[in-house]
Amino acid sequence: MRYFRSVATVAASSTRLDLYRQIARQLRADSIRSSTAAGSGHPTSSLSAADLMAVLLAGHLRYDWSKPRDPANDHLIFSKGHASPLVYAVFRAAGVIDDKELLTFRRLGSRLQGHPTPVLPWVDVATGSLGQGMPIAIGMALAAKRLWDAPFHVWTLVGDSETAEGSVWEAFDLGGHESLNNVTPIIDVNRLGQRGPTELEWDTDAYAARIESFGWEVLVIDGHDLAETDDAFARARDAERPTAIVARTVKGKGVSFIEDKEGWHGKALSADEAKRALAEIGDEPSRTFETTKPDPWRPPQTTKKAPQFKTYSEPVATRRAYGDALAALSVARSDVVTLDAEVSNSTHSEEVKKVAPERFFEMYIAEQKMVAAAVGMQVLGLRPFASTFAAFFTRAYDFIRMAAISRANIRLSGSHAGVSIGEDGPSQMALEDLAMMRAVHGSTVLYPCDGNQTAKLVAAMADREGIVYMRTTRANTPVIYGAADEFAIGGSRVVRGGGADDRVTVIAAGITLHEAIKAADALAKEGTKVRVIDVYSVKPIDAKTLLAALVATNGHVVVVEDHWPEGGIGEAVLDACAEGGLVTAVSWKHLAVREMPGSGRPAELLHAAGIDADCIATAVKSLL
Repeated sequence: MRYFRSVATVAASSTRLDLYRQIARQLRADSIRSSTAAGSGHPTSSLSAADLMAVLLAGHLRYDWSKPRDPANDHLIFSKGHASPLVYAVFRAAGVIDDKELLTFRRLGSRLQGHPTPVLPWVDVATGSLGQGMPIAIGMALAAKRLWDAPFHVWTLVGDSETAEGSVWEAFDLGGHESLNNVTPIIDVNRLGQRGPTELEWDTDAYAARIESFGWEVLVIDGHDLAETDDAFARARDAERPTAIVARTVKGKGVSFIEDKEGWHGKALSADEAKRALAEIGDEPSRTFETTKPDPWRPPQTTKKAPQFKTYSEPVATRRAYGDALAALSVARSDVVTLDAEVSNSTHSEEVKKVAPERFFEMYIAEQKMVAAAVGMQVLGLRPFASTFAAFFTRAYDFIRMAAISRANIRLSGSHAGVSIGEDGPSQMALEDLAMMRAVHGSTVLYPCDGNQTAKLVAAMADREGIVYMRTTRANTPVIYGAADEFAIGGSRVVRGGGADDRVTVIAAGITLHEAIKAADALAKEGTKVRVIDVYSVKPIDAKTLLAALVATNGHVVVVEDHWPEGGIGEAVLDACAEGGLVTAVSWKHLAVREMPGSGRPAELLHAAGIDADCIATAVKSLL
């Protein structure tokens, strides 16, 4: 059912509406002041949503600005993060920044960056790459409702242009499916995008029909009618089913010479233009407005105990060990949540369903939404693990890099990596995932080789800060470590050799470590000693151990990986050598997948790619 103006709207208090009007005027003025001082920014996108944010701030947002980490607070996510002048104007109206800081917008060293980031304590997540705020909000709302039935509400301001992003509709789909009535998307339909009109322009009925098709109620309003907006927000907060607000607005609203004009997106007003604009809006000193604090509430206290991991003595796939370990961790810790993209019977995260079904979240085949939801859940203090085939994280890569900008703490596990998966062929073979994840700021990249090592590394992931990625293997692999072995992030293990007579260092991880061990054992029978190092921590890599091995073996090194040559283990080793000053002293062989693979048996594909035991032995001999 769509909502239009009602009798209740007309009856709104004139005092209340006057307050909204004052705040909206100030939000517009401060959006212009800050962007003009910076000489850049998006004032017109801010002006269109100023009335919406004024009503939300003074009438419906329950937030203690002095305690931004209060778990009872509502959450407000600006999915249209380019409207950052409006974000900071809201903070000015709330009294948490002053005029002096407001005018540092976009300057070097300022907290008020071009798009909002959590360097400000009132910002939950970084936005600016469009289509992300909505699925993040859905993740927050989903965890809050299922785990705690929390009283807070999640609001997200979504730009009309960004509704062209599929991730927005992934979010609407899940919100409808999960009946999330604790989240309210506000679509700012201002008609104009960056280069001209949006796809639907002001066709609010089309927006409403699309959203309704995912099971939502839609309230269509005039986004500049303060009474109508007030009523819609109240209805949305108290709704029994998912409710979205579609607000028809005017880009540049309040300044006659830029209202609904093309060519103004991302363009600051000049000093003279700002003076004219402020004369229209009302150039009054900015002040602080009272807002409503939430009622006291806290989630249940997190429970933690030592996990009881399975131990392995027979071959097991590391993907299976990952699922077992995640289930054990879920029993031991109430803050661990699991998300999967409809492949949980392959990633084995389905093991969590058996022990903590309420903390398993099925995201279906929507990897962007899955990563975004994980980012939202970690805002609430949860420890999310998200799993899918390693290859499919590529489509969510923008969400992963934005998670790093958000200073998010999420854990990702990618299974079915490399040619070793076999018959499924190259569409399923992640051959670029190590490079992709290594390139993320502050990331950790782990690649275990057996079940016991996997369990210990899953435990280490739980408390690791930043983006943590684990690459797991499809095939069963032999057990080479005991249950008592420990594996520090940033460490490595010498699994063959280690003596003064080692002639070549072979560096590997995961599936190719087992091939390296077979090659070393065969070479040893021929009288050639090889030092094999398991670099299970690809990032950070154990440079100290690697450099010591290279010195001991006179710079003779073979790196072998089930990955394209670009950006993986080989380049991580080269980086370590370069920083250690050993580049000119290294005699180097890099075995990696260099031709597009096809289908075949795993052993056939490893050999065809030149990364099996026979190929490693040949490479060692060629160096000697």
